[in-house]
Amino acid sequence: MVKDTIIFDLDGTLLDTLSGLQIGFNYALKNFGYKERTQEEIRAFVGNGIVKALERALNENVEKEKFFQILNSFKEYYQNIMFEYTKPYEGIIPLLKELKEKGYKTAVVSNKFDDAVKKLCEYYFKDLIQTAIGEGYGIRKKPEADGILKTVKELNSSIEKSIYIGDSDVDILTAENIKIPCISVLWGFRDKQFLIDHGGNIFAQTPKDIIKIIEKKLYLS
Repeated sequence: MVKDTIIFDLDGTLLDTLSGLQIGFNYALKNFGYKERTQEEIRAFVGNGIVKALERALNENVEKEKFFQILNSFKEYYQNIMFEYTKPYEGIIPLLKELKEKGYKTAVVSNKFDDAVKKLCEYYFKDLIQTAIGEGYGIRKKPEADGILKTVKELNSSIEKSIYIGDSDVDILTAENIKIPCISVLWGFRDKQFLIDHGGNIFAQTPKDIIKIIEKKLYLS
């Protein structure tokens, strides 16, 4: 079946958000007296949603009420600075324009909190992304299939017509769970060997490779 629905992860796939995430986490950690984290540490912590990333950054048991105070501190601050410290990876805008011109349906399914996902996609991509879904509002985070199932319904598409594109082991597992191909990008938060070790077998070195993989059906090999 022809694949006409291209669903992307956001952080590490379409957008370079690492600097903003580090600044946001360190703002919240410092305010509550916890150790600040390096960019490489933040890179390793993210991928499973903000709650899990914060748990990893704290690296200790924290009383529930205090934990959510820290989490909300991060969210509030991050939404104020995320545009300043975020940018699309080189080649992403041309890729999305080409997909649109060729009639593909495009979407984002991310483990980032839903409000930020929608705001970032609207700001950077406008009509190049048709729908964007993050964690929250009844949508369980990846690798659960909720976001992808909702997306294909909103796009009047199907799982059989879909491909998922991401930069992490979580993305690979998400695609496996719903039995669709996953293209792993190599410019994101995880390196190729890590992705191979976690089941990755289709790789894009540059955004241009994504079109090639889709149109030549290299995901079937």
